[in-house]
Amino acid sequence: MTHTENTPHSTITAGATQDPRQGLLKAIALAGRTVAAVRPEQLDGATPCTEFTVRRLAAHLVAVLRRIALAGRGGDVTTLPTVADDLADTAWQEAWDAAVREVEAAWADPEILGRTLTLPFGNLPGAAAAAVWTSEFTVHTWDMATATGQLPDWDPELVAISHAAMRRALPTGPRDGAPFGAAVDVDAEAPAIDRLVAWCGRKP
Repeated sequence: MTHTENTPHSTITAGATQDPRQGLLKAIALAGRTVAAVRPEQLDGATPCTEFTVRRLAAHLVAVLRRIALAGRGGDVTTLPTVADDLADTAWQEAWDAAVREVEAAWADPEILGRTLTLPFGNLPGAAAAAVWTSEFTVHTWDMATATGQLPDWDPELVAISHAAMRRALPTGPRDGAPFGAAVDVDAEAPAIDRLVAWCGRKP
């Protein structure tokens, strides 16, 4: 599974600390590099996200990119599938790069950050939606990396943004109906990425 690095283009120029779109694009880029490094013999392997094999997790991430682009265009993301089952194993690079370009174009207008977007779990301002999707890509990058023996270069700022967003989104108690298990206890001094994924029900 080969794939070029997807870095944020010049259409979105504000710094990541001020602009949630930059954080989202950086999280997408790290996910893209991690997917790119998957070897063909790893595609059928299990991931910590138990509903997905490596192949289906990659297909899910492409589908999420397409949903993010549609949301940016004002569409209803629930009209798109959650897994891009249309992709052959040789089609990842083209599909990923095309979807990233769509996201960049759809989110190029800064006003999207204050616009209400329709997500599967409700309506959110664009800025909050970007933080949620940053979290999703960060956690799934950990899933992919763990499943395939990779050690991504985690961006501390993005991990912190993701952890804060998930602590707001997920209750400490039962999470019935949410696609996350109960939080897992980890040492308070554990790496930030471990604390993030543990809060999302993973065992680092």
